[in-house]
Amino acid sequence: MKTIIDKIETANKAIGQAASWCALAMMLFQMISVLLRYVFSYGLITFQEAVIYCHAILFMLGAAYVLQLNEHVRVDVIYASLGKAARRRIDIIALLFFVVPVAAVIGWFGLPYVVRSWATLEGSRQSGGIPAIFLLKTTIVVFAVSVGLQAICSAARLIDNDTVSQWQPTGTDDNDSHG
Repeated sequence: MKTIIDKIETANKAIGQAASWCALAMMLFQMISVLLRYVFSYGLITFQEAVIYCHAILFMLGAAYVLQLNEHVRVDVIYASLGKAARRRIDIIALLFFVVPVAAVIGWFGLPYVVRSWATLEGSRQSGGIPAIFLLKTTIVVFAVSVGLQAICSAARLIDNDTVSQWQPTGTDDNDSHG
């Protein structure tokens, strides 16, 4: 079981780190687009769409890695003041009863949407746009699968009390006496 978890987390890490390069690409495409538009009075739809593609890919493919590192956004009203055992229980419940079902619903409803896009090799509606919307839409299914699997892996590690140091939320003390 641990081997499967390690393989899933390795894959999510690789996907997340690869997706992180989209931040740099997005910045470069935006910078070039602005330069072309305001200095040379010339706009390229391809570059404008590339910014959108990079943004989407960054978030959709980076989400599971962010979850793996426990760096995701959480609404913290009382969580930080709880003990380690209580935080672990909350995390297990949230991962298994909120994250996994939401990922499943996104995958379930997203798959036909992606299949239709692939069936027509959907491209941009804009003249000169990127002719690969079907590839961009594929990130919906990749997102659902990777986040769902990562949530299961993280929950399994929490249940086995085999958490990596990254799971400890920022600002909490691992050696506290609450419980």
